[in-house]
Amino acid sequence: MTSVNKKEIDKFSKIAAEWWNPEGKFKPLHKFNPIRIKYIKENIIHDLKLKNRAKPLAGVKILDIGCGGGLLSEPMSRMGAKVTGIDASNKNIKIAKLHSKKSKLKIDYFCSSPEKLKVKEKFDVILNMEIVEHVEDIDFFLKSCSRLLKKNGLMFVATINKTLKSFIFAIVGAEYILRWLPIGTHEWEKFVKPKDLKNILIKYDLSLNKLDGMKFNIVKDEWSVSKDLSVNYISKFVKN
Repeated sequence: MTSVNKKEIDKFSKIAAEWWNPEGKFKPLHKFNPIRIKYIKENIIHDLKLKNRAKPLAGVKILDIGCGGGLLSEPMSRMGAKVTGIDASNKNIKIAKLHSKKSKLKIDYFCSSPEKLKVKEKFDVILNMEIVEHVEDIDFFLKSCSRLLKKNGLMFVATINKTLKSFIFAIVGAEYILRWLPIGTHEWEKFVKPKDLKNILIKYDLSLNKLDGMKFNIVKDEWSVSKDLSVNYISKFVKN
């Protein structure tokens, strides 16, 4: 059994060279990145009771699943975390390795998926950011992720809600009208409602701890945390 959707991997492999171009095909993700980084950092510091101001995530073992070119892995590493990034696309991993080398960061990158990853020690934090809507089997994927997380560890999941509004904004608006994303980036059928995500992870000993919306202000050209869960949302789960 596999969590990898070959069609999705091929789709992102074709544009792998664009990962670190802030004006390229991943431009929306570059705009989204600052609020993601801030949210993850603040929650890890609070929950793990960290006090190192110079390296706020010092010593925290983080697994970044579906890491792409390393847009999240690198900031986590700069803050002192011990980062492992995995992606099912070999092209993505090659880009990530090359960029981290240029940035003089020590990040362990592997072309793998959570069900195939073998580790000696489980992780303190797992990042599943904008990935669950692209996997083959979300239940199997999250089950595989759960086995890699320590007791009391944190799992962050950011994805898109399955609503009429998300179809209008995330697909029609973002892909067809504004052309922020290549057409076909998302499939509405694979979007995930927060309650469905919660019900899957309960089965694998993860409890929902925090749930917030992510909203884009087109006038300010920036993302912010919101109470509106109707399109993008981010959740934090704790391993029991």
